Amino acid sequence: MENKKNFFHLHLISDSTGETLIAAGRAAASQFGDSHAVEHVYPLVRNRKQVADVLAEIDRLPGIVLHTVIDQELAGVIDEACSTMGVPCVSVIEPVLQIFQSYLGAPTKRKVGAQHELNAGYFARIEALNFTMDHDDGQLPHNIDEADVILLGISRTSKTPTAIYLANRGIKTANVPIVAGMKLPDSLFRAKKPLIVCLIAAIDHISQVRQNRVLGSTLGYQETYTDRAAIAEEIKFAKQLCARHGWPVIDVTRKSIEETAAAIVALRVKQR
Repeated sequence: MENKKNFFHLHLISDSTGETLIAAGRAAASQFGDSHAVEHVYPLVRNRKQVADVLAEIDRLPGIVLHTVIDQELAGVIDEACSTMGVPCVSVIEPVLQIFQSYLGAPTKRKVGAQHELNAGYFARIEALNFTMDHDDGQLPHNIDEADVILLGISRTSKTPTAIYLANRGIKTANVPIVAGMKLPDSLFRAKKPLIVCLIAAIDHISQVRQNRVLGSTLGYQETYTDRAAIAEEIKFAKQLCARHGWPVIDVTRKSIEETAAAIVALRVKQR
């Protein structure tokens, strides 16, 4: 049986994919560490029948209701029903639309899923993602200068997930591993266009992550892979390399992928 102090139901209703709403809901819920949100996500809710089904579920499992429903009639049905049920309900997007409308002096078109249109920005993100996947883990170094960002780092510093996150924002990202005894590609040192950033982490953190990888893998690894002294030497070499070339270093030990990506984006702004 759920402890009401530790668990609460969070209903997220969207007329599109729900990504924006999920991010907003989780950002808010994260500020209440003693309570865990049991998420109920309802994407592509665009007619009265779908709304009625969702409201029935909310009535069965009352909790906080957040929605990003652009259609004012459907949004009104949700708001009114939640008020009748006595559950808190907030339109996450409506206050933002009102501010935009007031400042721009123009009414919103209220177009469902407008942020997911197949426009130039969308195809730029797809191109960035394809480039990033092609240039993962040091692949295709010959045209690395076409990247917007090059991530360097020793093993287990989250280079690949960070690169993919950046690619989803339209930033072409290559990642190049720093491996003891392995020569880095000459194209890296000739690159002029990309921002080159090195990711590092605390020795204990890297050792623990590597140990977990070894335990979950059938591949063979050298003993030095998880050895703290060896990892310390790898980090020292990476820092010295970056110092020689003036490349910035980001410690990802206590950073989420999103925070690391935000720090890289900030460095790009400074570079321009």
